[in-house]
Amino acid sequence: MNEGDLRRPGMGANFWVALDVIRSGRMPTALVRCVRLAYSRGRTMLPKRMVQALLFFGFGIAFHAEPAMGQAAVKPTGPGELPPAIIGTAPAPSGEAVTYLADDDRTSGYVAVPDGDGPFPAVILIHEWNGLSDNIRQVADQLAAEGYLAFAVDLYRGRAGTTRDENMALMGEARADEPAMVANIDAATRWLRARPDVTGKIAVMGWCFGGGVALSYGLEGEQHEGTAIFYGRLVEDPEVLRALTHPVYGTFAANDRGIPPDQVDRFAAALRSIGIDNDIHVYDHVGHGFWLHVDRDPDNATAPALDAWTRLKAYLLNVLS
Repeated sequence: MNEGDLRRPGMGANFWVALDVIRSGRMPTALVRCVRLAYSRGRTMLPKRMVQALLFFGFGIAFHAEPAMGQAAVKPTGPGELPPAIIGTAPAPSGEAVTYLADDDRTSGYVAVPDGDGPFPAVILIHEWNGLSDNIRQVADQLAAEGYLAFAVDLYRGRAGTTRDENMALMGEARADEPAMVANIDAATRWLRARPDVTGKIAVMGWCFGGGVALSYGLEGEQHEGTAIFYGRLVEDPEVLRALTHPVYGTFAANDRGIPPDQVDRFAAALRSIGIDNDIHVYDHVGHGFWLHVDRDPDNATAPALDAWTRLKAYLLNVLS
């Protein structure tokens, strides 16, 4: 049986929806979803041979097109190369969704594992104000290609915003319970350290809302080896910052009205005053969010994003080796 034999009136919309999902490359989750579709909504009950065909198409693509778990979906970047994830050319995420909080199946993180047996150093990624998105998952895939076991946490319990108002509401709710956010990342840290393929060394990084949370976690969370902040909310009090036990990386934007350069300068000065090694840089001609979304302003963002990426790779190598 081939597709031409199948595409005829009366086959049922669910079959074709499921087949399209399979062909998108989102396997193996899509295979489960498509079988559910095949038997859901009692209006469309597919004959046995249709389900067999569905599985045939699905498994064929799963085995021949999609990288298996543990295989990086992207290549390591070379000198002068930006990660495809931040220029809009990355393939669909190829890692795995996992639950990591006890008694909470709504909160689902995302793990991307490098090729090889490991053990690997790990990086925890904290999403922007809109929630855990494919953009963050694709950055996790890139970090896996670079040799890090990458784990993107979910601080919104499976929810994501699509408008400014929704994003603000989700962010405000999360910030109102900072101990819960720290506990969430603590759980991710313990989940990683329990894996035999993790060295035990972990860095935490985040963007926007997630950048501020990464700093908060550096001050309040379980012991870890690095904090990387991309244009996140800052702390300027040296006495508070004394809780940090590792070097700090920071990338900021000169045109960011929420976190202006003078605030970044005070943060860097506070770190220096207490002897915390840091690599903090403010880039000219770019605004908030520039690094994850280079494709929105490639003329201005490409060079700063590349420099920030080169610095990040050097920083992670330093703190996680």
